Amino acid sequence: MLKRDVEVFKQAILNEVEGYEFYKMAAYNTPEEDVKKAFLNLANEELKHIDWLKDAFKKLSGNPEDSSTLAMIENPPSPEIFRWDNLQTKNASLAVSVFGIGIEMERASVTFYENAMTETTFEAAKQLFEVLAKWEKVHLEQFSRAYDDLIKDWWMEQGFDAF
Repeated sequence: MLKRDVEVFKQAILNEVEGYEFYKMAAYNTPEEDVKKAFLNLANEELKHIDWLKDAFKKLSGNPEDSSTLAMIENPPSPEIFRWDNLQTKNASLAVSVFGIGIEMERASVTFYENAMTETTFEAAKQLFEVLAKWEKVHLEQFSRAYDDLIKDWWMEQGFDAF
């Protein structure tokens, strides 16, 4: 694997660590147990992503030209944490802020992996970065939907009800 590909994995793992710390901080800054639990679930999902990335790196770091190595890597864990149809919060400002930042983190991750895809010469790494870009796009869409729902609550909290 090229040094650049190794750096992509290192940065990807760091991004997940930062996400973990961010969601953990958000959890400890909300007094509502349901919202706290949701943010802790997000934090724990980031830990799963770290493990997945480390495993994928280990499997790809053998012979990067061996495309069969990619077949040994299971897809990233399903983000089951996003099934929050009725997430309600008394502090809409915190939730809106966390999801707004989450959207930006996911958007940056998509760009990061798409750039990594174009910069690598190893097909196995390129395919893996494509999977990761798609993974982050799904997260981005899910965060965006949750944000759209939460922003309505925030506007109501600010006194801007729909007419």
